[in-house]
Amino acid sequence: MSGASYDGRVPTFLCDAMLGSLARWLRFFGYDTGFLGPEVADSEVAERARGEGRWLLTRDHELAAVGPRTLLVRSEDVESQLVEVFGRLGLAPRAGLEGSRCSGCNGELEPAERAELREQVPPYVLATAERFRRCPGCGRVYWPGTHTERIVRTMAAVVERLEAEGGPP
Repeated sequence: MSGASYDGRVPTFLCDAMLGSLARWLRFFGYDTGFLGPEVADSEVAERARGEGRWLLTRDHELAAVGPRTLLVRSEDVESQLVEVFGRLGLAPRAGLEGSRCSGCNGELEPAERAELREQVPPYVLATAERFRRCPGCGRVYWPGTHTERIVRTMAAVVERLEAEGGPP
């Protein structure tokens, strides 16, 4: 992740129930991104975003009107949503998973030793993966695999589109 928004700080986000995939991808890019499901009332979503100083990302026109730090996300597919959010906030993300967060709970990933993971990963992965990271919050374990290449390719496509559309270099 690189670059601050126009106010000079690296932004944090809160996605409403309509933007769960966007939340996951922002976490891949390394952005601290909360997510609240459909069981949470709009007033609570807005209050949490305000209280935590997060940008509220939503596709709900009424919720987007609560301001002041809200973005009405107009794009339909997640790749276009990422380009839209990064472009509108003047962010310059990098393609790569080095600084990514837990895609499930948003925790900061930490390096994990192979010996600690015997009960958590399949034996083949334990024997062949080069490195592991674990979320201290939910315990989820991450390692490079075929899905990693696909994720990084999508991230690179987002960065390329952002640059082509005149976003930050």
